[in-house]
Parts: sequence; C-alpha cells; structure tokens
Amino acid sequence: MGAVAKPEEFRSEKLAKALAERYLAYALSTITQRALPDVRDGLKPVHRRLMHAMRLLGLNPAAGFKKCARVVGDVIGKYHPHGDIAIYEALVRLAQDFALRYPLIEGQGNFGNVDGDNAAAMRYTESRLTEIAQALLEGLDEDAVDFRATYDGEDEEPVVLPAAIPNLLANGSSGIAVGMATSIPPHNLGELCGALVALIENPGLQDRSLLKFVKGPDFPTGGIVVEDQASMAEAYKTGRGGFRLRARWEKEEGARGVYQIVITEIPYQVQKAKLIERIAELLEQKKLPLLDDIHDESAEDIRIILSPKNRTIDPALLMEQLFRQTDLEIRFSMNMNVLNHVQVPGVMSLKEVLQAFVDHRRVVLERRSRFRLEKIRTRLEVLEGYLAVFLNLDKVIKIIRTEDEPKSKLMKAFGLNDNQAEAILNMRLRALRKLEEMEIRGEHATLTREQKELAKLLGSDKLKSERLIEEVKAMDAKFGAKTKLGKRRTEIAGAKDVETLSALAEEAVELATAVEKEPITIVLSDKLWLRSLKGHQEQSDAIKYREGDKARFWVHAQTTDSLMMLGTDGRFFTLDCSKLPGGRGNGEAIRTYIDLPPEADIATAFVHVPGRKLLLAATSGHGFITNEDDAIAMTKKGKQVMNVKPGIEAAVARPLEGDQVAVVGDNRKLLIFPVTELPEMARGQGVYMQKYKDGGLTDATSFVWKEGLKDENGRLFGPGDLKDWRGERAQAGRIVPNGWARSRKFAP
Repeated sequence: MGAVAKPEEFRSEKLAKALAERYLAYALSTITQRALPDVRDGLKPVHRRLMHAMRLLGLNPAAGFKKCARVVGDVIGKYHPHGDIAIYEALVRLAQDFALRYPLIEGQGNFGNVDGDNAAAMRYTESRLTEIAQALLEGLDEDAVDFRATYDGEDEEPVVLPAAIPNLLANGSSGIAVGMATSIPPHNLGELCGALVALIENPGLQDRSLLKFVKGPDFPTGGIVVEDQASMAEAYKTGRGGFRLRARWEKEEGARGVYQIVITEIPYQVQKAKLIERIAELLEQKKLPLLDDIHDESAEDIRIILSPKNRTIDPALLMEQLFRQTDLEIRFSMNMNVLNHVQVPGVMSLKEVLQAFVDHRRVVLERRSRFRLEKIRTRLEVLEGYLAVFLNLDKVIKIIRTEDEPKSKLMKAFGLNDNQAEAILNMRLRALRKLEEMEIRGEHATLTREQKELAKLLGSDKLKSERLIEEVKAMDAKFGAKTKLGKRRTEIAGAKDVETLSALAEEAVELATAVEKEPITIVLSDKLWLRSLKGHQEQSDAIKYREGDKARFWVHAQTTDSLMMLGTDGRFFTLDCSKLPGGRGNGEAIRTYIDLPPEADIATAFVHVPGRKLLLAATSGHGFITNEDDAIAMTKKGKQVMNVKPGIEAAVARPLEGDQVAVVGDNRKLLIFPVTELPEMARGQGVYMQKYKDGGLTDATSFVWKEGLKDENGRLFGPGDLKDWRGERAQAGRIVPNGWARSRKFAP
C-alpha cells in the first residue's frame, strides 16, 4: 500500500480557487509557449528551438543534410520536452514551400504535398537550414539576444532570435490558444522591406500610408485576392479582418470553338484532392449545371481541367458558380494577435507589428555593436602587447630563456597586463619576422577606426537608423521582389474587378441553385416511407413496399417543384423535389426529412403552386381559406397554420377552385354553402363549416356550382341533383344523395 500523507502535508483550499489557479497557469502556458508567435521573430517556441538545434548541429545552407530524426531527437532531449510527432510536424511545415511563403528549412525526401498527403517518417527524411533561416539566426553568437536555461537547466536557449527579416508578416502564423487565437497571412518580403525603410525614415507614418508598400497578403500558393481597398485598409488598421482568396484560372482554346478551363493556382491551405472530390460530388448531385467534367493533370504544378457543358457557356460565369459553392474561393481571416517583447498577448495593427520589429532590430544592433566593441578592446590590448615585444625583442627573448617565472618578469619589465603577457608567451617564433610587425600595426589601425565608428554609432540615433535601413535594403536585395523567391505570387484585384465579379456572382447564384427540370413520381407509403421515381408513372404492382406497407400518396411532379404536406397536427412541411431520395429500395422514412411528432400523421401531400389558395378543414368541422405561399415551411420543424385542439386532427388541404364549398361528415351528411362564408386566414382554428352530433368531418372541397360535384368514384352530381343540399355554413346538412360513394369522400 502507498504511504499515507502526514496531516501537516494537507491544506484546506476552495475547489473553485484551486481550479482557477491551475487553469490560469495552463492557459498562460498555452498562450506564451505554444499557440501565439512572438512579434519580434514571428516564431513559436518549438520553431525557434528547431532552428537553434539545427544551427548547433551545423546544418547551415552550405553544409550537408542530416536525418530529421537526429534533429527531432536533439530538440526533445535538450529544449522541447514534448512528443516527437508534434515536433516533426512543425519541422515538416517549415520545409513545405506550399505552407510557408519563405521556407526556413530545406528538406530532402518526401515532405508531403498540396494534395494533403503526409510526409514520410522522420527516419527517411533529411533537412538543413535555408538562407532565410540563416538571416533569422544571424547574431546569436554576438550577444544579440538574451538566453535562458532550458527545461532541465543543463543548457541554454535563445528567448528570441535576432531576426534580420520581419518573419511574422513574411511567413504568417496561426494558432489557437485558450480564449484567444491568431491568424496572420503571409506577405511579400520585398514590400515589407519597402514599408520598413519608410517607417524608419518617418516613424509618424500611419497604417494607410504603409499600404502604399504592402499591397496585401502574398500566399505561397498564389491565387487572387478579391477584396476592396477600404476593407483591407480597415483590417490592417485594426489588426482584424479577412481576405477573399480565389483560385487562378485561364481559358484554354480547343478545336472548333470548344474550350476548357485550366486552374493553375488554388487558395492557400486548400487540399487539392479534397477540392476535386467536392466538385465531383456536386457534379453528381447535379448542382453544377454549367460544368460537364473535372479531371486532374497536375504534376509539380497545379493543373486542374474543367470541361463546360457546351462551348456557348461563359467561362467567367461558370467559375463564379464554382467560387460560390467550392473552396476555389475561401475567406482567410486575419487576427494579428501576438506576444509583444514582454510576452503580453494583444492584437496589433500593421504599423505596430512593423514598429515592434524595428525596435527589436535596433536593440539587436546596439547589443551586437557593444559586443563587437568589447572584442575590439580585447584584441587591441593584445596587439599593443605585441608591439611592445617588437620594440624590445632581444630583452623579451632573454627573459623567456633565463627566468623561471617569465610571465611576471615581462609584466614588470614592460608594464603589461596578464592578458598581454599570456599572448606574448603563446606567440609563435615565425611571428617575430618584420612583416608580421607591419601586419599587427595595420590591424591595430583598422580596429581603432572601427572602434571609433562603433562608438559614434552607439551615440547617434540617426546613424542607427541609417544602419538599420542598410540592413533592410540588403535583405531586400537578397530575398526581395527582384529575386525568384521574392517575386509576388498573389494578385490583388482592384475595386472595379471586385464590382464586376460581384455582379457576375449574383447571376451565378441563380444558376447555382437551378435544377434541371425532369418529371418524377413521388411515392409516400402508408407507413410514411418516401421515394421519387423517374418519369410520371402510374400505380402498379411493379412498385414494391415493405412488408405490411402500401401506397398512400402518389404525386406527379417535376424536379424543380416543391412538395407540400399537411400534418394532422396542423403544420405544413415543404421539401425540395430535387433532393428527395431515389426510387431504389423502399425509400427513406419521412421523419428523417421533417420533424413530424410520433403521434402525428400526414393528412395530404401535393405539389406547391405559387399564388394558389387552399381550403383547410379539421375533423372537428372547423375550416378556413389560406394563401398557399404563406404556408411554405422553410425549416425542418414545419409551419403551424391550422390550430387544432387535443383529439382533433387537420384532415383536408385542397386547392380552392370554385364558388361553393361542400362538406361531408362521418354521419354521411352533406352540406353545400358559398365560399364567401369562409374567412381567409394565415393561421388559426377557423370557423364551423358543418355541425355534428356524432363523429366528425370526413372530407371537404370546393367546386363551381354550374359544373357540378364529383364523388370519389368520379360520379358527377349536377346542380339539379344538389339543390336540396345547399344551405348556410355551420348547418348539419342532409344524408348524401343516392349513389354517393361509400367512402363518403369527394373526387381527388
């Protein structure tokens, strides 16, 4: 058994307080150590540790590759005590040119692809740092940034990288913390360099002025940003917003006017395989009436082929339809939530992010300059000791040869300090030649000049700004827009382009929702199983049902129609005929499409006719007239139109077609009265149509008096046959005429 804790080891604490403290600690750890990047170098701890470990392994761009498993092992063992899979996934992303605008790691082997396939196992892949990564690490050996102890206290790691490039905006970042998240799109480094130079020269520049340089996001997979300038300016000013990103496409002409559309760039972070699968699925569902086929011809470059239905279709209209229904257009959200230099999270504007980078580089410049000054001071001290040797070379040699403690004698004889004396004793004999003396004097003069320049630099903010501008321009020349890597990939569409595209989109929406008009037969069985058969079919024994089931409603319709159903609880339900289950098998239960209560049933089903009026009636004998358009239900729950009391059911919903209403009850009594006696209502219980002593209402309909009335068997009763049954609403009526159908119902 385990040891029992002593009483003094326990302490009383409220559960809410204990949980709050521990959850707060977890939240802060997630925010600062996992999810949010540092505004200065744009990196999260795992990325920073990966790059630092690779630097110590000597994996610079000029060196050879090493197994990723070796890198991951070093990172786990020394810096990042987390799972190897998470670390390797972070490494892989830094090497993917479709994930990062400026990859920080160069990979060798399978590092995944834009289809969404995973990278090979870390034992099979190799990696090394890129030139961009070298720029981020430059200065680590020159006291450019602070270091802190690693998790086990056995080593040190940088708190932040010197970062010669604005990596946060150049490569972007994303992450979900506790109660906050970040989403920053990548940008063009050349444009960022232009904005940085302008900001250093004029710190009072506002975000709108910086947008003269930063045109917008620049995604590694290209594409076209279709966003108006006003919303983009607001997003960069507040740090929050979004950008609509579309695939790039072109029309490829064929023979005899036939053409095809070739998609050459897809939106950022969209997996090509899933995109094509989604489009194929929409094609199968007949939701893309303008598109005939899609196939993938991609190799190293994206090449997705779209074939239109015919050559007369406008390709721009076809693409607008696809943009609206697929991930060929996405909205990339921007939330520039980052950690500042004291690790406090907050949303920053474009200017604030760039200014934070400039401030960081200014600190790095000062620290590197002071480090260099100290190195120069130490070297000059040694050189001055050397010069003392050359002026009294014979005496120095004599002391070294004859004295037991030459170091102290040298220090006393020539006024040297410990470092100078040690350097002289370690000097090689070949360095005693005349030429070496001249080189020492030359080095001394050069270092002295550099010392003065650095001291002057540290004492002048203007000189610091000039040096920062030189560094930014050097990065621009190396990685900017004039280079193959830095050339802008994402096109920014103008305001006029957006208006044109929006106008096309409105037209495309109508086409996108259009369904090919085809005849169908809707079958709803007695046990409420629903299916649609192709064509207009008549009832026959060829249609099979579940055991004990049979046909109840048999409706001819078109795929462009809507099916309306009245539940016995007084609610109307509406279904899109193009989305009904097919005729294979026994169909699907109606309750998977509508929320029909278990105790309720379907009273009637019919095809919706816009503008038509309906005659509604309940078993209690109540009824009224309603507009069919008002009864359309837009939700699965349906729309309550007829209010029925417990024990009463809605029983009739027939098109209003005539000047007379006929009502028949379970007591076989028939009553005919003018339509004008019924109110027209959007919802309610209605008024009494016929009074009963026993039973209730069986059926109700409307008809034209001069044309007569038919029973369910199709027998016609003319005005002369029905004159004795005319009366007023709410009367009892008379027994149906001789020969009336035994079902007591009217013709459907």
